[in-house]
Amino acid sequence: MTASPEERPDKNAGFYDKSNIFAKILRREIPVIPVYEDDTILAFMDAMPQAEGHVLLIPKAPCRNLLDADPQILPHFIRILQKLAQAVQQALSADGIAIMQFNEAAAGQTVFHLHFHIIPHYAGKARQAHGSNPVPPEKLAPIAAQISAALAKKL
Repeated sequence: MTASPEERPDKNAGFYDKSNIFAKILRREIPVIPVYEDDTILAFMDAMPQAEGHVLLIPKAPCRNLLDADPQILPHFIRILQKLAQAVQQALSADGIAIMQFNEAAAGQTVFHLHFHIIPHYAGKARQAHGSNPVPPEKLAPIAAQISAALAKKL
């Protein structure tokens, strides 16, 4: 049985909040270290990474999560996601890559704008808790440049 909006733990499910941090980033109200940008998507360094090289990929269109996304944007988005994950792995010599995406609060979504985490992993090294170690922009920029260069060769 489906819960009514009043019974749902997240009564805002389906509502897009234009004041979310990614909407502010897209309006250039909050600076980021970009890795890739085109007319429809933006990839940038996570300022509180779980591992060195943690990148976020977001669509420019307002959508709360994958469940709300316009299906027409998804083929290009997924193509760039794949190429970006390959570039992160290559540029940083990662042993593996985690690609994570959450839909609604019950599943762990905390920012309600569709986004994917691309997180490099290294054998024998645990990743940090998200938000536990803010990294200054001057340390993120050279990593972004490495990833961007690797990505440019794949596009």
